[in-house]
Amino acid sequence: MTTLTSQPTVLALIEHWADRLEAAGLSQSDGFGQGTLTAFDEAAWLVLWRLGLPLDDLDSVENRPVAPADVAQIATLLEARISTRQPAAYLTKEAWLQGVPFYVDERVIIPRSFIAELLVDESIDPWLSEDTQRVLDLCTGNGSLAVLAAMVYPDVTVDAADISPDALAVARINVDKHQLSERITLIASDGLAACPGPYDLILCNPPYVNATTMAALPAEFRAEPALALAGGDDGMDFIRHLFLNAARHMSDNAVLVLEIGNERENFERAFPQLEPLWFETSAGPDQVLLLTRQQLA
Repeated sequence: MTTLTSQPTVLALIEHWADRLEAAGLSQSDGFGQGTLTAFDEAAWLVLWRLGLPLDDLDSVENRPVAPADVAQIATLLEARISTRQPAAYLTKEAWLQGVPFYVDERVIIPRSFIAELLVDESIDPWLSEDTQRVLDLCTGNGSLAVLAAMVYPDVTVDAADISPDALAVARINVDKHQLSERITLIASDGLAACPGPYDLILCNPPYVNATTMAALPAEFRAEPALALAGGDDGMDFIRHLFLNAARHMSDNAVLVLEIGNERENFERAFPQLEPLWFETSAGPDQVLLLTRQQLA
C-alpha cells in the first residue's frame, strides 16, 4: 500500500486511497459503476472533489502538495466511503453525465444512463426532424436526461415524468440549476398516465433490474431507491405496461428510445414479435433500443 509523506502530492493521495478502496474489497464486490469503474478513478474523483480541483484534469495538478488539513478532510471522506458503502455521489451530492454536473442525493438513483451518450453523439438524430417539438423523459429521476435533451435540442420542449415525488423534487433542483424551467415541465405520473402527449420523442430509462440480480446487488446499489431499479421477476414489468400505452401518446412519426441494461435476453423473450434497432454504446450493442410508433401500435 502507498505510504504517505507528511505533505503528499495529489497523485500520491489518490494512489493511497485507491489502494485502501481495493483493500476494503469494494472492487471485488462491484462497488463501482455509479460514475466510476475502478478504485483509482473513484479515489481520484473524491480527492479532487474534496480539494475543489477540476475532476477532468488530474495531469495538471498531480504533483501539487496537499496541506495536512486537506489530507485530514480527504481521509474523513474516503473513510466514510469505505465504512458506509454509500455511493460516492451521495457523499458529494454531485454526479456528472456527459460533462454536465447534476445534484443528487439518496432520493434518486445516480445518473448513468447510456441514453445520454446517444443524445450527445447525435445517434438519435436520424430518426428526428424539424417536426420534433415535444420530448418526454419518462422515469426522469433526477432530471438529467431531460436537461441533456433540452441542451442538445434547443428548439424542443420537454416533459419530465416520474412516479416519485422525491425524485421530482431533485429534478426540480437540476432544472433550475441549468436554467431550463421555461422549457422543462415536471409531471407526477405513474408511467404515462398523466403525460399529455402526443410526443415526438420518448426517452425512457425505466426500472428494469430482474429479481435475481436485485437480490445480489452490492451495498452501493442497494442504497439507491429500489423503486427506480426493480423491474419484477424478469425486469420487464414496467416495460410491458409501457408498450400497452405508448402508441397513443406518440405522434405519427415518433420514436421511443428505451434503456434495458443487461436484460436483452429477457426483453427478447418477453417481446419476441418486436424487432427494435439496437444502438451501439460504450457498454456494447445490447443496452439501448429504439422502436417506432408503428411497431408499438
